[in-house]
Amino acid sequence: MKVEIHRSEQRGKASYGWLETIHSFSFADYFNPLRERFGVVRVLNEESISGGHSTAPHTHSNMEIITIPIKGDLEQIDSNGNRNLIREGEVQLLSAGTGITVSEANLLSENPGSFLQIWIFPETKHTNPEVNKLAYYSSVRKNIPHLIVSP
Repeated sequence: MKVEIHRSEQRGKASYGWLETIHSFSFADYFNPLRERFGVVRVLNEESISGGHSTAPHTHSNMEIITIPIKGDLEQIDSNGNRNLIREGEVQLLSAGTGITVSEANLLSENPGSFLQIWIFPETKHTNPEVNKLAYYSSVRKNIPHLIVSP
């Protein structure tokens, strides 16, 4: 088995003033034909959004989207009328299925909030969109791997 190391400084970066983003795989304006995905993982982004800002509404379909706040809380608003606050120590799984429009916001803080966003191709397509949240802070110890999302 060949192991290839992808160093942090080799990832794609974008800065929009209020949003800083680092892409492990080809995403938005960053394209690297050698790094389009890893198995079923399509996106592994590290994002930092300034306080008082939100992304424009955007639509996802047939993708499992895992959002993990690293610092601060993140609010996600979707086209199904859900308004979910994802706090540090929580993980949100959005099954986009047949399609859902979302916007992420850092409206509760003046400080930048950072989060990971991971997109995974689903086993089953065209399901009804669904949002689930899991709290992991009570059972996870720092720097020890724990399973938090699986099929």
